[in-house]
Amino acid sequence: MTAIVKKAWGYRYWVLVILWLVYIINYFDRMAVLTFLPYIQKDLNLTPVEVGQLASVFFFAYAAAQISAGFLADKIGSKKVMYIAVAVFTFVTALTGVVKNFAQFIALRIGLGLGEGHHFAPAIRAINNWFPFKERGRAVSFFATSWAVAPAIVPVIVTSISIYFFGGAWRPVFYVLAIPGALAIFLLWRFVADSPKEMIDKGKLSKDEDMEENNAAPVKMSKEEKRKQYGVFLKDLNFYVFTLCLFCQLAVYWGTSTWLTSFLVTQHGLNLKEMGFFASAPYIVAFFAMMLGGWLMDNVVHRMKPVALIGYLGSIPVLWMLGSVEKGNTGMLLTLLLLVGFFVNLNFGSIYAYLPKRYPKEIVGSATGLANGIGQLGSFVSPLIAGYLVTVGANGTQDFSKVFIFFAIVSAIAAICALILKEKQSKQADLKIADKKSVS
Repeated sequence: MTAIVKKAWGYRYWVLVILWLVYIINYFDRMAVLTFLPYIQKDLNLTPVEVGQLASVFFFAYAAAQISAGFLADKIGSKKVMYIAVAVFTFVTALTGVVKNFAQFIALRIGLGLGEGHHFAPAIRAINNWFPFKERGRAVSFFATSWAVAPAIVPVIVTSISIYFFGGAWRPVFYVLAIPGALAIFLLWRFVADSPKEMIDKGKLSKDEDMEENNAAPVKMSKEEKRKQYGVFLKDLNFYVFTLCLFCQLAVYWGTSTWLTSFLVTQHGLNLKEMGFFASAPYIVAFFAMMLGGWLMDNVVHRMKPVALIGYLGSIPVLWMLGSVEKGNTGMLLTLLLLVGFFVNLNFGSIYAYLPKRYPKEIVGSATGLANGIGQLGSFVSPLIAGYLVTVGANGTQDFSKVFIFFAIVSAIAAICALILKEKQSKQADLKIADKKSVS
């Protein structure tokens, strides 16, 4: 890296790219399981209900980890928490290749959820520390594209590795995925710091006038003062409306992501190679949808609500229709998959910019961790309910029409939440932080 880059405030973009790459690696592990899910189901002789339970238990552990991750990030720093998270989920992913039965798989899914769940809130906090208020919508939106890029490339990559290197076997692929995990740890160690101030103090970055907003360390507070600050969002009704909205969005996103490959293989009869391509299609569009949503929020509407309403209302009809596409109608199937990718993901970047824009950085890690922890319960509930909604025919065929109707209904609930959500910056939070700074 050149000295010019190190001296410029533009280094924040380098940090953002590294965090983005590391989170893509995070997604490699979870998406590999979902990609091979119909084949794992067959090898382990699992029912659709058991498959739903496997998906849901991951998100239960993931949701629980989100809460502790936010508080840990505020206490010991984002980088240390991300180190631990990456090490845990990399180890568990490698073990997935030797799973033999349902009970073992449950244990591994819990371990993977705990590991990956400690990654998100620290990453958001790091972005919050590095980017000024006016740029956080775009920064978080770019980071959120990792949730589109990874699902777009992982099915193609892991199915190709399976086909061309292991004769179609899925188990060895999980051993290979330990390599990206080791790379993620190196990238965090070499290029990322918790804040600009940390790098300035170590002489690795020069101070820049544009950095003043994020240059200072967060205001130090006692435990009692921190409890009062947490009350800023815990007593804010909009925090809970936002959390319900996030619950619904994650329920739709992870519900569709969990069951998509099974839907393509069992209802539409696609082979391994075809399934990899069709499963990637929604997320190719999702990348552009996420970037568009963040850009609209920062530069056009300056709010999350309009972006959210377009996304949620658009998701309702396309999800409803997707489940009823006739077998063999691949043109309509692909079209609806692309539309689902656009509408479901349009608000994904901007929704996570809501909390950093509403609350001060001293507590945004905790607010994000708690909201995402509760919101991730949507990811837990959705695949589980969907497993019971799959209709299994006498000849073993599976029908997912009820599953996608359920996802459409959840999108409607998210639209209602977005409609009533208030977005002005919390005045109470501003006053409390300002008072604390004046005393310091």
